[in-house]
Amino acid sequence: MTRILVIGGGIAGTATAVALRKAGIQVRVYEAHPDSAEDIGAFLTLAGNGMRALAQLDASAAVTSVGFPLTSMRVVDHAGAEIAHVPLGEPGDPRLRYRCLRRGDLNAALQAEAARHGIDIVHGARLVSVEDGPGGVTARFADGSTATGDLLVGADGLSSTVRRAIAPATQPRYAGQRVFYGYTGAASGSGPDACITMVRGRTIAFGCAVSPAGEAHWFARVTGEALSTAEIAQGPAAGWRDLLVPLLREDAPAAVDIVAAATGDILVTNATEIPTGGPWRASRTLLIGDAAHAASPATGQGASMALEDAVVLAKSLRDAPDTEAALSLYEALRRPRTEHNTTVSGNISRGTHPTSGPARGPAPSRPGDEDLVRLLDWDEDLMTMRPIQQA
Repeated sequence: MTRILVIGGGIAGTATAVALRKAGIQVRVYEAHPDSAEDIGAFLTLAGNGMRALAQLDASAAVTSVGFPLTSMRVVDHAGAEIAHVPLGEPGDPRLRYRCLRRGDLNAALQAEAARHGIDIVHGARLVSVEDGPGGVTARFADGSTATGDLLVGADGLSSTVRRAIAPATQPRYAGQRVFYGYTGAASGSGPDACITMVRGRTIAFGCAVSPAGEAHWFARVTGEALSTAEIAQGPAAGWRDLLVPLLREDAPAAVDIVAAATGDILVTNATEIPTGGPWRASRTLLIGDAAHAASPATGQGASMALEDAVVLAKSLRDAPDTEAALSLYEALRRPRTEHNTTVSGNISRGTHPTSGPARGPAPSRPGDEDLVRLLDWDEDLMTMRPIQQA
């Protein structure tokens, strides 16, 4: 294996390129957007597993330079009564603390890491087709250019062109909730420092974390019909506030003041997932990240799962005797864990997940931590590990 084409310069694609380069593999990234691959407005949380993956890529410092840490999660009911308050991450290792940051900042940090490692990211390269031939797999782009490699990795997200090429029957589906993201300056009464507060309403889930500068990063997941593309594109921030505030007043009144005082744009999207069980690969082409296993955002694991993918794929290609064996090993190790996350997250979004305890927190509980540590440990040979199974 000498030449890998990565389609998509977002979190999954850029992290994968860094991991492949660390494994001694030649890689180039092709990104459709002319500048950054990611929306700079929305924020996300990186859980301990995602931070562990970054540590194995020697990228912890780049990411911890942006955003802010989260050391605990507080769960309250619709009236504001505390149900649970639990620690997050591993307090003994600062690199493994949960982190709240803007998606665009994470992507920029990863792209800076890629540049530091001499990895080429070709911007403005919009994929139109994938062709498999005797000399390798060829990517054809909208500007007429092509690139040929030994393996093509589709890291081009929920609306993946690569997935349409190799698994056209696998289509994203709505997971039952609209998701709003916003920011409120000079927030007060939002919980302890370095804590994300989750408000469990009857039809709304609300989460809020306050930065050291006092800015609240908040989201609201609202059960209802999917928004149309036009509604998402045209909805002004004031309109989304006017929609959210009455709903929150009925179902999560503790969140009303935060949303009513929101500054700047409020972003909205439909919670969407990729159905489990679909193909991830065909011949010399492989799907990773959201292109393969997008989940609703209810568990907060999308970015962390993509970072895990990056480490495990690079290690599989490094450790297995040939490409086919590597891709089989990768899929055997990743599919149970990612599909468990998709199922749990979708059930939470649809309201079919048990609600006892802090089960709506950011991280899925399986597989066991010991297996995950071994899986991500850069020095652990994956050929010695059995596929991780769910209990």
